Parts: sequence; C-alpha cells; structure tokens
Amino acid sequence: PPPARGLLRDLLGPGLEGPGGRRYGLADLPRTLKLALAQTSDDPELLAALAALACELEPGGGIGFRPGPSGEPRPLVHDHDLFEVVLNNPALPDAIKRAMALNPGVQGRNPVVGEYLDPGVTHVWEYLRANSYIPWGHYASNMAQDAVRYRLGDLSPRDMAGLRHLYYQRTFVQMAIELGLEVPGRGRRLSTDELEDLRRRVLDEVHRRREGGSPLPFTATMWGWNFGFDFSPSGYRLNATHQQIHQQFALVRPTVQAAGGGGETPSYAVGDQVAAFARRYRRAAGRDFFDAYIAAIRGNTRLDGRRGGPADLVIHEADGVLLHVPKAQRSQGEIQVLAAEPVGNVLEAGTRFRAALDRALWLAMRVLDRLGARMITVYEVSKRFDEAGTDQRLFYCFLPRHPQSPGAFSEWQQRWVTGHYPEDYAEACRRHAAGLLADLR
Repeated sequence: PPPARGLLRDLLGPGLEGPGGRRYGLADLPRTLKLALAQTSDDPELLAALAALACELEPGGGIGFRPGPSGEPRPLVHDHDLFEVVLNNPALPDAIKRAMALNPGVQGRNPVVGEYLDPGVTHVWEYLRANSYIPWGHYASNMAQDAVRYRLGDLSPRDMAGLRHLYYQRTFVQMAIELGLEVPGRGRRLSTDELEDLRRRVLDEVHRRREGGSPLPFTATMWGWNFGFDFSPSGYRLNATHQQIHQQFALVRPTVQAAGGGGETPSYAVGDQVAAFARRYRRAAGRDFFDAYIAAIRGNTRLDGRRGGPADLVIHEADGVLLHVPKAQRSQGEIQVLAAEPVGNVLEAGTRFRAALDRALWLAMRVLDRLGARMITVYEVSKRFDEAGTDQRLFYCFLPRHPQSPGAFSEWQQRWVTGHYPEDYAEACRRHAAGLLADLR
C-alpha cells in the first residue's frame, strides 16, 4: 500500500511504538487529523475504527444508548463532530451507517408517518420532524436503511418518484383533512389514481372557497433538498445536510402569530416575491411575465453575441416541463426546472405533469453530478393556492456549490461572477442529459 495508508494500517493494528516503549494508536491522533480522515478517507476499515471512537458501537451491529434529560434514550456519542463526519462518508460500511443513523428511531423522536415501498427497487420513509423550526411541523422523505443512497449516481428515477410521491401525498391528504374532505385508505400509501382523484377534489374545494371569500387553512407549499456533506477540520460545516438522500417539505399557513402577542401577521413563502414581480411586470408591459420569459428562453441568442456557437438554453423538455439554464447565472452553474404550461403549484399539477416533473428533477441532479457537483441546494418556488392575479408558474432552482468559490460580498449583493457563458454551460448539460436518458432506454 502507499506509505500514508501503510502508516494508518499500523495505527489500526498493534499501533506504533514511540520513545520509552509507549504504543500509539488511531485514538492518539490529533482531533483535527481524525476529522480530516473521517471526511476524506475511502478505507472502510479505517472509517469503521473512527466510528468506534466517535460513539459506542455494539458488537452485534447496534449503537449504545443512554438516558437523556427527560429519560428518553439517546445515542451514546463521544465526539459529535467526528460522529457526523464519519457517518456521512459514503465509504463507511453500510451496516455501521444503519446502526448510527439510518435505522428508524435511532435519530430520536421523529416518528415514521409514511412509506413508499417497491420491494427490491426502492424504499422511502416519511418522517415527521418533531424538532421542526416550523410551528405546525414539517416532514422529510428519507431514503430508507435498506436503500442506501449516498451518491447521486446511485439515485434512480424510481427513487425520485418515491421521494416525491410522499410529498404530494402529504400535501393533498393534509389539505383534504383540513378542508373536511374524505381521504381514501387512511394509514396506507395512496395509488397514483387515488392521489390524482384527491388532488382534483382538493383543488375544486380550494377554488370554491377562494371564489366565496372563505379562508384556507394553508395557502402554499415549502419544499427543499440540500444534497451533500462536507466538514472542515477547523470546525466549519460546509453544507446543512446529511449525505443519505432526503427531501423536506411543509405546508404554509396564510398568517402566523406575531411576536409579543401582537395578533396575526402574513406568512412568507419564497413564491410571494415572484407573484409581486409578475404583477408589476404585467402593469408595466401589458402582458404576462412567464409567457414572455419562456419565449425569451426558447428564442435566446448568445450572451457574447458570437455567431456559430451554441445558443440554446434548454437542456430537456417533456410533457410541459422545461429543464434549462437561466440566462442570469447564480452559484457557478445554476439550472432550473420550469413549468412550461399553466401550473403554479403542486395542487395544479396532474399525474402526467408530476411524472415529468419528477423525471426532470432527477435528470437535473444527475447532470450536475456528472459535471462534478458534490453539494447542491434545491428549492421549489410556487404560487399561493389562493393567488388568482398572475400567471405564476411552478419552478425549481438547483444551486451547486463550487469548491473554489464559496461566495463573498459580491454574491451576497446578488452580483454573481461566473467563468462560463450560459449557452456553453447548457450545451455541456445537454450532452450529459442525453447520455443519462439513453442509459434509461
């Protein structure tokens, strides 16, 4: 083996002998070196040994627990940072990943409230986040312990369909319950046809209440996905997530309790900014913004004015869903998925559109993975359920983190410095998208 690996092997075994006959092992390394090894090593045996230093691993494949402040069991962790870092290394043996974090219940009081299971193909749990920062709670669809997905290259279209099915199901079921509608099959996964029937009934009731001036219990959705984990030995966590693929979502109430008992104040959702802009655009231009925007994407000319090079911003389009490179680049390589037909939120998205949307989300992530992205932030921008004054479309933003460009004051001021033209970037994305779609066929 290479010298560095040979040294580490010696530390794993009987250890190294120092002055006076003292023996040194892996535990004697400085903490910063242990963190660096936990983040960067691809040696399963070394990572297993680091995991045993981070927490109390049991011989039978479990993890030790101790009572928490209220008597609830908590994993017996000796070094929280080392625990997090080694756990999120894809090369850690899967059995140890399951013991440390993936088995239901090991992460604490986050009950499983839904499941998507296609035996031998995919398996997804839906968790209620008991420690939610949202007062009425939020949910997460997590790849299960028997479907380890630490790499985007391992994520299949069926995995994405399962992750997203639980999001649609939670949204439609929760809205139906709040609106007093009957929900089929309580306590089980809804079929595609049942889901679509429920969506239509919920949407009809939303329209009826909106036209009658009756309030809605929830008026928007929130969905996001932080992919990828990295940690600096200096103590900086570089992305807010865990490596096992999961997505988070919630419904948004129209108002929230103001601080200090000051009554109710309007809630915020990111799509509100788009709605406000779309209204201003229509007043100024006399036409709907998204019609003009989609026409501009399809009729694009190169930013540098050069003739003969690629000019198309579209990466892929199918069944009313447009995957494209936005002309104004953010985050050193942003791509977006946009509704090319009048769909403003998931309540307005029928079965065909949802399937195409899920496929486009999968394709976008796999393209970024092939281009080398290892940490990606994705979020949904959608229309309020009771918004009737704009042509607002549903879209998703994909923001990869560039390893040499973490962001500075320019980016915080929304001045993004990029090293490519969007048309050339779109051409690179198209090549990878074509290969991925060909592999599926």
